[in-house]
Amino acid sequence: MLRGLKTSKYASQVVSNPLGSLDPTQRAWIEVSGQSIEHNVREIKSLLKKGCQFMAVVKADGYGHDAKFVSQNAIKGGADKLGVATLQEGLNLRSEGIREPILVLGNIYTRKDLLICFQNNLMPTISDIKQCIICNQIGEKYKKLFYVHLKIDTGMSRLGFDIKNFIQNFENIISFENIIIDGIYSHLSTADALDASNENSYANIQRRRFLQLLSNISINKYPNITTHLANSAGILIDKNFHFDMVRVGLCMYGYNPSQYQMNLKLKPAMSLKSKVSFIRIIDNKVGVSYGKNFITTKKTKLAVISIGYADGIYRTLSNKISLLHNGKTYPQIGAITMDQLMIDITGANDINVGDTVILLGCDEGKSISPVDWASAASTITWEILCSFKNRLPRVQI
Repeated sequence: MLRGLKTSKYASQVVSNPLGSLDPTQRAWIEVSGQSIEHNVREIKSLLKKGCQFMAVVKADGYGHDAKFVSQNAIKGGADKLGVATLQEGLNLRSEGIREPILVLGNIYTRKDLLICFQNNLMPTISDIKQCIICNQIGEKYKKLFYVHLKIDTGMSRLGFDIKNFIQNFENIISFENIIIDGIYSHLSTADALDASNENSYANIQRRRFLQLLSNISINKYPNITTHLANSAGILIDKNFHFDMVRVGLCMYGYNPSQYQMNLKLKPAMSLKSKVSFIRIIDNKVGVSYGKNFITTKKTKLAVISIGYADGIYRTLSNKISLLHNGKTYPQIGAITMDQLMIDITGANDINVGDTVILLGCDEGKSISPVDWASAASTITWEILCSFKNRLPRVQI
């Protein structure tokens, strides 16, 4: 025992579960459909211009769906490359046996991290000449070419080379002997706007800036450099945004990223489910949950559901959402608590303790979508999907 470290008298009493591991559907869980991911990739690919590559964006643990599972099924559907946000996300996929090309979309800038990236065959996003110099030195030291993607800021004002100085930087980088420029890309900031398809929209201004830059560096002289600009929303504007590759996030998970109608038959890949843990009947004019911000107006039958904001259900959704059971909707009432929430099941005789209810997903023709939650919480679908915590098991179906 370490000196000064006190242990609980109960520590030695911890034993393994003699019945085996817990059922992942014991309390609350997320179901992920691999077939839906694969279908969505194929559906989106049918919309792309001929020869356009497909990068499946699996950052944030595959938008909360499980990055490994999403990657495997996206590849089955025809994805050519994968995109992650962080070095650790890329390392996680490599440790799971994923061997496809992986681009780290976030900024990696230290020599140590760039070396780790290099050693694990990950491609970093480069936004500065200093990063290129380090990558070139690493490639020279290990006698192996370092594959990178150069990012250009065409109007997002986030990562990327300043478009005004890129030509000079490119001429320097292309002369480095230990770097392979695998791609040049930029990112759209308003591709989901209603006017995105208009010639004078900001999305089209960014597209023209990107095109002009590519022309200025005579991109046709470099056929092995993959150019890419469009995210999910950008894909839907028109094929002029597709370039050599597209980076697909939200569409791949089954949701429309834009404010306009899309001609794709996508299937949501996620369902969120939980169990009824308790049922009780309370009187008229009784407060429900913390703060008593919901007061009953009649004798009410309540079902307590084993999920809460510690699982990623926004507390701001209190009294704004409903749940599904046997094709019927039941309103959530009272403040959503850390680990539980309540629904009004007055009049229902087919709900029992242990039954499964659906928070997101479909049941007998009715559906509840993360899009609905995003609207109720005044946020975006992406944030809803990325909010679900790791204590919710991901069950592959």
